[in-house]
Amino acid sequence: MHQFAGYDNAIALKRDDAEAYYNSGSKLKDLKRFDDALASFDKAIALRPDYAEAYNSRGIVLANLERFDDSLAGFDKAIALKQDYAEAYNNRGVVLQDLKRLDDALASFDQAIALKPDNAWAYNNRGVALQDLKRFDAALASFDQAIALKPDYAEAYYNRGIVLQGLKSFLDALASFDKAIELRPDYTEAHNNRGVLLQDAMRFDEALASFDKAIALTPNYAEAYNNQSYCFLQMGRFEQGWRLHEWRKKLAEPVGNRSFPQPLWLGREDISSKTLFVHWEQGLGDTIQFCRYGKLLTARGVTVVMSVQEPLYRLLRQMSPDIQIINHDEVPSAFDYHCPLMSLPLALGTTLETIPSEQRYIFADEQLRKAWDVRLPPKTKPRIGVVWSGSTKHKNDHNRSIDLLTLAPVFSADAHWISLQNELRRGDFALLQELHPLVSYGVELKDFSDTAAVIDLLDLVITVDTSIAHLAGAMGKQVWILLPYNSDWRWLTERNDSPWYPSARLFRQADVGSWGNVIARVHGALYDFIQSRS
Repeated sequence: MHQFAGYDNAIALKRDDAEAYYNSGSKLKDLKRFDDALASFDKAIALRPDYAEAYNSRGIVLANLERFDDSLAGFDKAIALKQDYAEAYNNRGVVLQDLKRLDDALASFDQAIALKPDNAWAYNNRGVALQDLKRFDAALASFDQAIALKPDYAEAYYNRGIVLQGLKSFLDALASFDKAIELRPDYTEAHNNRGVLLQDAMRFDEALASFDKAIALTPNYAEAYNNQSYCFLQMGRFEQGWRLHEWRKKLAEPVGNRSFPQPLWLGREDISSKTLFVHWEQGLGDTIQFCRYGKLLTARGVTVVMSVQEPLYRLLRQMSPDIQIINHDEVPSAFDYHCPLMSLPLALGTTLETIPSEQRYIFADEQLRKAWDVRLPPKTKPRIGVVWSGSTKHKNDHNRSIDLLTLAPVFSADAHWISLQNELRRGDFALLQELHPLVSYGVELKDFSDTAAVIDLLDLVITVDTSIAHLAGAMGKQVWILLPYNSDWRWLTERNDSPWYPSARLFRQADVGSWGNVIARVHGALYDFIQSRS
């Protein structure tokens, strides 16, 4: 602070000293007094319009103020004044990443490296851009180069670990996270991602310990608490899991965190004879899985108003005459309490033993059912519905979805095969023409009411972990769910059944990425299934 005061004195003595303003701005930037720093850099530039370093530092401050377009203009000006300014190219790349202009960011990092080949920071940032572009091998090489130039570069080891984790190289990823932590023991993010990695490897106790370490370093670290909640839930330790799951509301992008003048209900108050507004959150499958709690509440004398996503609105209106279903963006005119949908298990004290596992709580519309019945193949042999991939926007899609060609061997079983697939991918269209046993209705399934009507007419549904798995289970239909090695928390571990859906049978990968063994087991089970119906 004494040194900083010296710069103030220099400015007071010499009001036209651009360097003094620049140095003052640099100190203010380090103190995170960004508005004051910006004013100092502006004064330095006013006194010396060709001051490239001041434009660069001004760009950094503007980025911290999340004024990204202005920040980019600052770096562009610095480069125009000093064309070999490697640091400005590097900083420019970081802002372009924030603006999601990934190809431009990559080009900027490449220019920084061309100007200064020993720039470890530019190699690290380049690796992050390549990772965002899903060019994982190139990203890995860039992080390796950053580490070669700067062997104590903890952030590069951390980023390297994230890429290796995505590539399912668990041991190498763990070694990278461990090295990052060795270099920087207080590296909270590395402890957290180490926990996620260990959970992926189903080393749950070690994962919990890593999350604990991250939380000890940063006591309000919502992401670590939220990750730990899923670990507890996957282990079946619901009491701890549901409680920690409330931290999802404090994430950088909060989930289930709507606020209203009426109080939040988490089970403490007696709300019999009261009206509870239950609002949807997260995915369609989550709504299908947890809407069942509406019936438990009405049985306790609670008036339930539940908002659901548009594709589910028509279907769930038939769930119960005692539950008022409203659309996703509606709010009831009057209610006493509110609760996000996925906080209901906490509010109602759900344990592994008390999961409300009603055989069937969602029903198809009878008129739609009749309309679809005449369109499906005749029941001369079993009708089997199939889904091989989920939404490409899902963060775990690469892990849970199966290529249609990989699944194709099951279609040799003697059945009427009905595609329930809503989103077709590149290559699916051509392959569907070749797979004659598979009938696809595609866009004709307008919403989940149509899908439910078709499912009600089937003998079996075979699906990866998508909303269709939940819908078939909620309808009490026999459903075979194909799961990756480390599946989503709700399917628990080492079980071939689900306490959430009594009609479900789980087929799990024995090893990471090994769908071949899953398909072989499904094919064998199909033979028995079809024989039992002959």
